[in-house]
Formats: sequence, C-alpha cells, structure tokens
Amino acid sequence: MDRFTAVERALRGSAPHALLEAARDTLAVRYAARSVDLLMADYATTILQPITALPHTGSPVPVHSGAQGRAFSSQEPFAEDMDAEGCTTVHFPVSVRGNRIGIMTVRLPADAADQSSVRELAEIAEILGHEIVVAERDTDLYLQARRAERLTLAAEMQWQLLPGRSCSRPEYDIGAQLEPAYAIYGDNFDWSSSADHLTLTVTNGMGEGIEASLLTNLAVNALRNARRAGLSLADQAYLADQAVYGHHQGALHVATLLLRFDLVTGDAEVIDAGSPKVWRLRDGRAEPLELDAQLPLGMAEDTPYSSERFRVLPGDRLLFASDGVYDVASPSGERYIERALNRAMNNTRLLPPSQVPGAVLQELAGYRGDVDADDDAMIVCLDWRGRA
Repeated sequence: MDRFTAVERALRGSAPHALLEAARDTLAVRYAARSVDLLMADYATTILQPITALPHTGSPVPVHSGAQGRAFSSQEPFAEDMDAEGCTTVHFPVSVRGNRIGIMTVRLPADAADQSSVRELAEIAEILGHEIVVAERDTDLYLQARRAERLTLAAEMQWQLLPGRSCSRPEYDIGAQLEPAYAIYGDNFDWSSSADHLTLTVTNGMGEGIEASLLTNLAVNALRNARRAGLSLADQAYLADQAVYGHHQGALHVATLLLRFDLVTGDAEVIDAGSPKVWRLRDGRAEPLELDAQLPLGMAEDTPYSSERFRVLPGDRLLFASDGVYDVASPSGERYIERALNRAMNNTRLLPPSQVPGAVLQELAGYRGDVDADDDAMIVCLDWRGRA
C-alpha cells in the first residue's frame, strides 16, 4: 500500500472526533512529519483557531496575515523558511468544493518536503476537509473549535441552516457572510446546484432574535421542499408564501430574492419578493439590477408570483445584499446604497468571491462609525464564468 492511500484509509476509518490524531499518527509514519496541527476558521472568518483542548482552544492566529493566513487566503500551500532544526513548516488549505474550513499545518524535515510530498499532502488536506464535514454529523468538536465566543441561540439555528460560506464550480464561485456572526437572527442565504442549474436564494426574515430565526427557518425549508419536488421558481415562491402565511396569517413575512441560473447559457430567472437586492459589476461598472418588486413571502394569502429574466455573461460579478447593508447610514446621514456600495464593489473587484463579503462588511462597519448596528447584515458574491 502506498503512503497516500494509507493516510486516506486512516482518515476514513477514524472516529469522528479523532481525525487530527489519525492524521498526526499516519503522517508521522508515512511522511516523517514532526508535527501536524489543524486550525479552524471561526464563524466571523477573522481568526484561525487551533483544535486543542475544548471548549477553549489554543491561541488563534489572524486569518488575513501570517503564514497560515496566507495559505487560507490564497487557498494554496505556503511553506515557511527552514528553521534551526532543519525542518520546513508547510500550511495547507482545508476546504471542500470551495468552502474554506481551515488550515492543516505540517512540519517536515527539509529532505521530506519535496514537491511530490507537498502535492500529496495538499490532497490529504482536502480529504481531511471532506471527513470533517461528514464527522460534524456525529461530533460537536469541529463546530466548537470554530467559536471564538458563544453563539446566541438564534445564530446557532441560522448557521445550522446555511449550506456553507463559499462554493466553487467550473461555471461560478460563490462567497457569503453574515454579521454579526455570533448574533445573527433573520438573514440567510441558500444555494443548490444540479448538472445544468444553480438555484440561489437570499432571505431576510422580519423581527429579531428567536422569532426571526424561526421565521427564516420555516421559509427556507419550505423553499427547499418545493425545490426538491422539482417545482418551478414561481411555484417555489408560492408554496413557501403559503407555508409562512398559513402559520402566521400575515402577521410576519419573509423578504426573499429567488434566482435560478442556467449553467450552459447564463440565462437567469429571478423573483424579487422583498428587500434583498442585487448589483452587477460588468466591465468595471457597478449598477443595481432593477427588478419588479412583488410581495414578501407570507404577507397575503394566495399571492401569485411571476419570474423575470436577465442574462449573466462570463466575467460578471453579482453582489446580493440585505437591507442591513444598503440601508446603513453614515454619521452624516448618507445611506450606504447611495455611493459607498458601488465604491466598495470596485475596490474589491480583484478579490475572490470568498473574500469579498468580509471585505465589504468590514468597510461597512467603518462607514457606520461608532453607532452600533441595529440590524444583521448579509453579503453574497457570485462570480460567473459560464460553461464553455
């Protein structure tokens, strides 16, 4: 059995909570690794936390600086200079289909850090990411390690509802983020892809705390139920609308933007049912997409929904934002939507979608000034390449 296969089998056969121990043991034997560490990105994607003794992990490192941060941001292995003992430390991104989970750090003797070994270890880090996703069904270890502080109950419910924070396919890249990460309540995003289509929903449930989270959970699961039944986008909106109305009788509603992209042609079908909005960056020009506004889900009984169409071109970037972003006012009273959002889109145009939401939300915090946010905020960024 070759060494790569041996490590892969050890990870797949490991107990859910013991993936790091399995990696340490087999990499020491098969790759002469002196040490192996696993760092998890926290919910706010600002730090990388090492998995040590829980519930309190070891000292975190910044996600956008240092050797580990460079590997995490670039999603490429990064090797440090040889140390006094003749060893090289290499940091490998741990991700699953573009969803960035963390970093695997391996310290190797210099003669063991050859190009072939680094390439194999990069693949092992990806396998480790897949195993973490599977293991999270059976252990809280990795979810605990992501927490720099305690989540509110509403935030716990929302994070469990999300598909991930980023996703990559040959046709597109998606990145998304919610703030405040440890106290969100009503904002949500969801996506699902098939052989030829991408469905994306951006949701903002009204209210605060648990009630907002429960409302959003109802709407998102109703949309998923309709989508998985193979229904059209309009019927998905209609059935989710009826589910929310049936439970709340119009007292509460959910603002939602529903989209379905054809991966082959770039044709997009969209229903604007509330406050989330979309902007397009094309050829260096940022502009809002003007859509026909329809009633939010659950506002009235038997609301009919109709979709409209537009086309995305290779190179287009779409940015989706909740009202907790574009309605923010500066100390002088100017809304973020008026000029600052377009400026932020142009300033972040060279960043990959996985980094754009965090960068925009950080800029938004500075724009707001010393005033505390009175609403949660959501950014979703989609880069379109299309299919050749």
